[in-house]
Amino acid sequence: MSSKRREELTLQQYVDGIRTNNRAILARAITLVESNAKRHFSLAQDVLTSIMPYTGKSMRIGITGVPGAGKSTFIEALGMMLAEKGHRVAVLAIDPSSTLSQGSILGDKTRMEQLSRHVNAFVRPSPAGGTLGGVARKTRETLLLCEAAGYDIIIVETVGVGQSEITVRSMVDCFLLLMLTGAGDELQGMKKGIMELVDIMFINKADGENLVAAEKAKIEFQRILHMLPGTTEGWITEVRTVSALTGNGIEECWESLIKFQEHMKATNQFEERRKQQAANWFHSLLEEQILKDFYNHTLILKDLQSVKQKVISGETSATKAALSLLEKFRDS
Repeated sequence: MSSKRREELTLQQYVDGIRTNNRAILARAITLVESNAKRHFSLAQDVLTSIMPYTGKSMRIGITGVPGAGKSTFIEALGMMLAEKGHRVAVLAIDPSSTLSQGSILGDKTRMEQLSRHVNAFVRPSPAGGTLGGVARKTRETLLLCEAAGYDIIIVETVGVGQSEITVRSMVDCFLLLMLTGAGDELQGMKKGIMELVDIMFINKADGENLVAAEKAKIEFQRILHMLPGTTEGWITEVRTVSALTGNGIEECWESLIKFQEHMKATNQFEERRKQQAANWFHSLLEEQILKDFYNHTLILKDLQSVKQKVISGETSATKAALSLLEKFRDS
């Protein structure tokens, strides 16, 4: 027996559903903007254009951390505290590594089981497949949809490593780094560039026998961060200890976030950062579309493999081969 196809929603139904925080329609709107189908693109862009006047009013928080730092536990603890205070919290996970590892990106939703069930919370994993740029675009658009639905705290979690931190930094107001004790060991795998992106650092699992070590790590990280140029003018990166497991320090974490936002607004950096994010997004979309047009062009599809083979076999240089394809693309 064939299942009945779900009825398509109109533009107005999407907008009304998002604005009234109909979670089922919000989820469908996110699926719509995540879709790679051409028939969905136009409607998705119309939905985004229609809800734009209702966006921009949230606090956007980016969170990254070393493996095992307990990001999901921390996000759930912070999210639950904020949800209980009456805030509406959306958690978006950006996971470009899933295309390589083929791991389950739905893990975040199950790990944040308590938060995902809360009436004031919405947890959404990143879409499977696609490049980092594609995942980032969809995360940005999902962020806007959640803002239009009335979520005033948006947490973007970077699940992958490397370039994804820079991408998340480019779409949030405040960037958090979650660390563990053992500063020297942790820094071995932490790029200096990522440390320079951080606004606030939290040392997690500061409980039980680990409490003393966490306090020592806090002093060490403060020393290290003091030597690095700050990412936000006039702001000294704060380092705090926290236990997501016991809840100790979670309230203080929120106080740090509020303090940072107040600094950003008092120094006019908040609006400037938002404007820069919009400009960066515009340029990244242009680059993404140009690449898509290039690789989908008839002449490029026809010659790409043969030209690439010449590079592999050493018949021509990579530079010459690339320029020849670009010239064909331009001439056409």
